[in-house]
This record gives sequence, structure tokens and C-alpha cells, in this order.
Amino acid sequence: MIEIEHLSKIYSRGLYALRDLSLTIESGEFVFLTGASGAGKSTLLRLLLREEVPTAGQLLVNGQAIGQLRRGALQEYRRSLGVVFQDFKLIARKSVFENVAFVQRVLGVPLSQRQRRTFQVLKWVGLQHRMNAYPQELSGGEQQRIAIARAVINEPSIILADEPTGNLDPDLSLEIMNLFREVNASGTTVLIATHDRELIQRVDRRSIMLDSGRIVEAA
Repeated sequence: MIEIEHLSKIYSRGLYALRDLSLTIESGEFVFLTGASGAGKSTLLRLLLREEVPTAGQLLVNGQAIGQLRRGALQEYRRSLGVVFQDFKLIARKSVFENVAFVQRVLGVPLSQRQRRTFQVLKWVGLQHRMNAYPQELSGGEQQRIAIARAVINEPSIILADEPTGNLDPDLSLEIMNLFREVNASGTTVLIATHDRELIQRVDRRSIMLDSGRIVEAA
């Protein structure tokens, strides 16, 4: 699903965020990307989102060199991704239901279809009873569940998550990971960046550790 060959990302003044990185993630895998702050985890996710492009090397997703995608193909590629952030990025002025349904509305999915699908994913994360609430009325754990519901509504082939439990306590973190495991069990490839080594041990999935933009440990 994801093939990375000799990938480097250099910022100003010769600062390497990633250095000669090579990595393969198979379709349907659940992989943790770990390492200290500044190790390169978020940079790699931004490259996968095509928010940035590599300085050198190759980045293939499902056979596509995503650094070379033109606008139309890039939009189509991004629709195949679900993204979850540490700070949730919910729209404060929209209800829970509207936040989750938003992507499908933008894509022109018929009203009856998106209403049905939105209720389905809210029920899956256990928050259908909160669908008329607003983000500021929810706990951190509830907001992250809504963010996950929004990420999976289009049934993406890949989920990317950047420190999705960084603001949550250990028990809530494990609950959130269980949702990711359920998504993965349906065949979705899951890549999660986290510095929480204890959580990685509890979930027991493949992990890749970065340090100064290099892979230093893979299990």
C-alpha cells in the first residue's frame, strides 16, 4: 500500500526532517510510527497527505507517485485517506452530525445517503445520542471519537493519525485504539504516529521508531 524508497525531506539551512528513509507498509497493516518530538513522524504524515513534497526519493501509495499527482488526481487520492489529528480539528459552529457529514456533503453525496451513513458511523463510535451537540459541549474523548467517525465516513483505504491520543488519559487512549483496531479489521490500512511507547506495547502492533529522520528500530 505504501512504498517509501530513499526518501529525504530537507528544510532551510540544510535541516533534515527525514534522511534516506526506506519503508514498506502492506495493504491492511496496522503500524505505529514512534520516536521523540522532532524525529520526523509528522513530516512523514504531511508527505503522505501531499501537504509537502519530498526533497529526494520516492513515495508511492497504491502504486502512485503522490509527489507528482496533478490537481484532479490529488483530490481523488485525498478522498482515499481518512485523517485524525491530536487537536481534533472539528468545526466549532457545526453540530456533531454536521461535522461528520461535512465531507460527504462537499462531495455531493445525496442527502438521504449521507444522513444514513452519518448516523451509522456515529452509532459505531457510540455517540449517536450526541449528534445535535456542538464540539465545545463534548469531552476530549468524545471529540476524538467524532474525529474518527468523520475520518472513516467515506470508507478510506488508509487512515493516518497524528498523536490521536496525545490529549487523553491511558484508559481513553486504549478505547480510541480499539476503534482503530476495528477499522483495521475491516481491511483499512492504519498508520498512527505516537510517542506513547506504553500504548504501543498494550496494543501490540508493528512499530517503527524514528530518530533524527532515520529508522532506528522496527518491530
